[in-house]
This record gives sequence, C-alpha cells and structure tokens, in this order.
Amino acid sequence: MLKEGTQTVLVLDFGAQYSRLIARRVRECKVYSEIIPYDTPVDQIRAQNPQGLILSGGPASVYIDDAPVCDPGIFEMGIPILGICYGLQHMAQVLGGKIANTEISEYGQTNLEVGSKSALFKDLPHSQEVWMSHCDSVTTVPEGFRSVAATKNSPVAAMEDLKRRLFGVQFHPEVAHTPSGTDILKNFLYDACGCLPTWTSVSMIEEAVDAIKAQVGDEQIICGLSGGVDSAVAALLVHKAVGDQLTCVFVDHGLLRKDEGAQVEKTFRKHFQIKLIHVKAQERFLTKLSGVTDPEAKRKIIGEEFIRVFEEVAAKMEDVKMLVQGTLYPDVIESGTRDAAKIKTHHNVGGIPLDMQFELIEPLRLLFKDEVRAVGEELGLLDEIVWRQPFPGPGLAVRIIGEVTAERLDLLREADGIVSEEIKRAGLYRSIWQSFAVLPADLKSVGVMGDKRTYSSTIAIRAVSSEDAMTADWVRLPHEVLARISSRIMNEVPGVNRVIYDISSKPPSTIEWE
Repeated sequence: MLKEGTQTVLVLDFGAQYSRLIARRVRECKVYSEIIPYDTPVDQIRAQNPQGLILSGGPASVYIDDAPVCDPGIFEMGIPILGICYGLQHMAQVLGGKIANTEISEYGQTNLEVGSKSALFKDLPHSQEVWMSHCDSVTTVPEGFRSVAATKNSPVAAMEDLKRRLFGVQFHPEVAHTPSGTDILKNFLYDACGCLPTWTSVSMIEEAVDAIKAQVGDEQIICGLSGGVDSAVAALLVHKAVGDQLTCVFVDHGLLRKDEGAQVEKTFRKHFQIKLIHVKAQERFLTKLSGVTDPEAKRKIIGEEFIRVFEEVAAKMEDVKMLVQGTLYPDVIESGTRDAAKIKTHHNVGGIPLDMQFELIEPLRLLFKDEVRAVGEELGLLDEIVWRQPFPGPGLAVRIIGEVTAERLDLLREADGIVSEEIKRAGLYRSIWQSFAVLPADLKSVGVMGDKRTYSSTIAIRAVSSEDAMTADWVRLPHEVLARISSRIMNEVPGVNRVIYDISSKPPSTIEWE
C-alpha cells in the first residue's frame, strides 16, 4: 500500500514485452510506477490519482477485430498521457487519426529527425538513434496534434498535443538501444506530468514502514527468512517498523547453497540481534520430495511445506497470525496475472496453499530487485547479502533435473560452490545477475579417469546478465574462467566427468532450468 499523496505514473499494459521495462525506467527516474491492465475502467484509474499515464506497446494492430482497447475516458481525465508504439497508434485512432499498414516495416535501430520545437525532445539532439519495432504507422494525426519527429519510413514517429498534454512515440524510449530514451521519459515525467524525483530508497522505506505499522498494529508476527536479499530486506523493514514483535523463522530445508545456513545465523542473530528460530528440516523436505520429478510439483510441495513449518512454529508462540514474505513484483508477474501468462509458480506466490492460516505481509511486493538492493543498503544490510545473486525459493531442488536426493544435493552443492568461488575470483560476481551449477540428474556420459572408463554425471554451468529477471542473456564468460571451473569440478567433485555451458537466453529459455 502506498502512502497517500505518492506521485504515481501508471503503465497500461497492452501485452508488450517491454511493459515491465517501462515501469522500471520510470522508477529509475525516481517516480513511482505501476503496471495495470489496458482496459482498467477510468473510474478505477482516477481513484489511484495518477500524475500521468503511459500506454505500452503491444503485438496487435489497432484495426483488427478484438484489438485491445482502453477506456476512452482516460483521454478526458485532463492528465498527461504518453503512448508508445501500439499505445501511440491506439491513441491516434481513438482521437480521430488514421493508422495503416504501409507495407514498410521498421525493426531495430533507426535514425530519427526531430522538428524545431518539441516538449518531449527538449534539449535533445535533432538527429538521434531510436529503437523501432513496428509494421503499422500513423498516416494522419488527430485534430490538435502535430508530428514532431520522423524517420525515413515513418512521417509520424512522434506526435504531441501540448494543449491536452497528450504525446506519442512510435519507437521504444524504454530500451537501452534508444540512447536518449531516459531523457525523453524525464521530459514527460518532470515537465509534462510535473512529477518530482522523490521515489528513493529513503521514501521506499518510509512508505513500507508506515504500511507495516498500519497492518500489524500490536500483533506478534513471524518472517520466513531464507538468507537471500529479498527475505533479508523484508525482515529488516518489518523489524524497523515493529521491533521485537517480529520473530524470524529460518527454515533450513537442506536445499541451500554451500555454508548458507551458517551465514544466516551469523548475520541475523549476531549482527542485527533479531529474534531467530532455526528449523533444520532437510529430512522432512526430502521425504516430501521423494520420487517427485515434475518442476511445478516440486515448487508447490516446497511452498506448502514452508507454510506448514511456519504454522507449527507459530502454534508454539502466542497468537501469531501474520507471516512476512520477501515477494517481489517480478515474482507476482511471472506467477501469472490476468494479462501475463504463468511462466512458473514462485513458491511464495502460486505455491502458497489455499488453506494457509496466516495473513501475509509483503513489504517488497511492488519493488524490483534493484530497488530492494537499494533499500537493503540504506538499512545497513551487509554487502555480502545485499549483492548476493538471486536464489530460487525452492533452492537447489529446481537445479536438480529429476528426483531430489541427499546425495545429489551434496554433489550439486559442491559444484555450485566452485562456480561461485571462481566467478568471485575473476571479479565478475557483482556484474553477473546469476551464475550457478545445474545437475541434470539422469544425464550421464562416458568418460576416462585414471585410464579407466567412467559413466558419470554431467554438470551444466549457467551465467546470465539481466536487470530484473524478466529477460536475460547468457554471459560470455572468459574461456580461462570456464576452464578453471570445469577442471576444478571434475577434479574435486566425485561422480562428475563432464561440464557443459548453457548459452541460451530468456526468452525462449528461463533462467532456472526448472
């Protein structure tokens, strides 16, 4: 829940692959932004009192049957609106302009020529590179608009109606391939919308603390602590808000990275003096996972068992009804919303059992990972936790392709520890989003060790770069780093005779193998 008066710019999602990136870029300009469905009724939008709206791109054409259409009342709200790609075309069509398939597509980087006067392009070069991705174009602008920029194949690459503060661009200012994109967004946010750059780590903390206090009151609460940055920051935020009303429960399900349990104990019990209950439950989780190979089944089993452990801990305490979780905005999106298909169930979103007895407290639910890190630094969280690479809630269970057993966990844990050590040794750890080992448990191959034939396991190495895990590209690790990782794993981890490197990006792959 946001504090009343927080300046907000809403992104209406028309199904674009970049909708999440638009919201991120707005927040990077220190203005709060949230994604809503494209057909949200105008009364609901007005109730959120936004400073402005951004209409995202999308894969449809505005002139086809069943094309996504927003509530036309938004154009009568009197607030600034920026349409991007499909958003531009939809705005033009609703307001009386004309759109057509000109049979000349523009994809990739394109030169844009800006007219003599434009609010969107204020103080920006008249000639600049932008990123295009479209085959439809505005052929006639609506009454009150004028074209303010063009490309070779798009005479209306940007349009403005300054009186009504309505703007549109055919290109994508939110992507890195549009070098001046952030400045264009700032001109819209600061000048057109009148927003101030107040969405900072300090304001995020203030918003969260106030919301937590209002939700918790005098209740005793528990926090599911995993040791990763998300649950750690959630715990510190709640502790800042309610102090000793919070007890952290660290469920060591045996699916953690090497030495992770000891680090969690040290950080929270000794460094922050937060009440901590350490539940060692590896045998319990392995029993539940016995014989299970389906990835979704694993996630749901682990998510439910987490809750059952919390319920048992709470039953021994006095009247605990609330549970803190480190759920992030991308977790919510990937677990499936009305306009976003479910990619995979996140154990702390879609994996929560329907009969759970707790009221959830999710202070990070509206934040992206980079915002969580900024909040963690502001709260004084140790760098080794703040900058720890993301780790899935189900842990190593979803990095073992096949049944999860104690022996397979031990093997993968050692291999994963080597990957982490060598990435850090090469000075690459903080520049990589995630780097880890995967055990395709049933994939064995022939090898030779000590002049003898072996038939042993394969370890896959995965390293990706990303901004928020919505998209990711594989990292071109130096060959010498890969060589050290491979050599160490095959020499130091019994039962492995082959190491491979995953060079797939997201999409079409996901970051995790399961």
